[in-house]
Amino acid sequence: MNVKRGVLYTSLALLLGACSHNAETTSAKPENQKEEMEAEETVKVKKQPDQKVKEATKLDNSKPVETSIKISAAGDFTLGTDESFSYAGTFNAEAEKNGLGFFTRNIKNIFENDDLTTVNLETTLTNATQKAAKTFRFKGDPSYVNILKNGSVEAVNLANNHTMDYLQQGYDDTIANLKKAHIGYFGYKDQYITTVKGVKVGALGYKGWDDTAESRQQIKDGIQSLRNQGAQIVLVHFHWGDEKQYVPNGTQTALGRFAVDNGADLVLGHHPHVVQGIEEYKGKFIVYSLGNFMFGGNKNPSDKDTFVYQQTFHIKNGKLTDQKEIKIIPFRISSVAARNNYQPTPLEGEEAERVKNKILNLSDKISGSDWVAYEAKNNH
Repeated sequence: MNVKRGVLYTSLALLLGACSHNAETTSAKPENQKEEMEAEETVKVKKQPDQKVKEATKLDNSKPVETSIKISAAGDFTLGTDESFSYAGTFNAEAEKNGLGFFTRNIKNIFENDDLTTVNLETTLTNATQKAAKTFRFKGDPSYVNILKNGSVEAVNLANNHTMDYLQQGYDDTIANLKKAHIGYFGYKDQYITTVKGVKVGALGYKGWDDTAESRQQIKDGIQSLRNQGAQIVLVHFHWGDEKQYVPNGTQTALGRFAVDNGADLVLGHHPHVVQGIEEYKGKFIVYSLGNFMFGGNKNPSDKDTFVYQQTFHIKNGKLTDQKEIKIIPFRISSVAARNNYQPTPLEGEEAERVKNKILNLSDKISGSDWVAYEAKNNH
């Protein structure tokens, strides 16, 4: 057994059970999800300190200023269903039966206790009726946007193969509903940038089916654009890979590494509907597939394993340091094993260890799983 992995497993048993867009938003998550106007008023106060505060700050300039930002990422959120599915057992049926708070019951405290949460929103939130000509078309009631809000999700990726399921009207409605709920979004040409604890964090989203000169230029330009806006941490989401394949293909590895080469601080992937491994590349992490998470696209997928990826970034004197601190939280997409009830639930004990081992073994199929050392240090 790898020594690093052995150290991890010793601590793992003790710890596994414990568990936006174009306009800039600000600060870490407000307690109890305060209304945005309150947050904006707070910002105004912070941006207009009195002279005494300014002078005190000048006197403390000799001391190093250190900040940590904890970012969580989860996979596919399909809030809704395909209207061709029989109603019983669908996401919509569970919503009607249990209410919207049911879906986030087991994740809320995790996402509330970080500084930023991003996920892949793989559905439309619309009342539109005209559909794309394809096999699966996903749609959720516009009120389902409150699931994201209730779950303390700040921003969502829209660059995937289902956000246009109800054509342009469905896409526009989805964005309008996200805006109403003050949920940030990014993908394609839309960028998300927010300020957390005085640190600017930016996010981009792309479809990663093909490794072309055009797609590489878009990635490079997007990262540079965020840097030009002052982003100190850059996240890049990719919707890529082959469905139900546990090892990333060559396009995934090429684009993921290209993004890091051009300034991405973290690469996050989704689409395969199963988890894939994690690679450390040039001191940065590429999470190739987060898998399903709150997935209304299948009543009972055979593989219900998933995880929340957390990384804490450390900023010193306004610059991102090389300190690495990550955490993997094993999950099942459902609180019951026999079917999908769309209530993601953290795993404990042997099941948590099984999913963690799965991610480690899949990482070894890419370039090794030495990244566990950074989680072990974090857990001691």
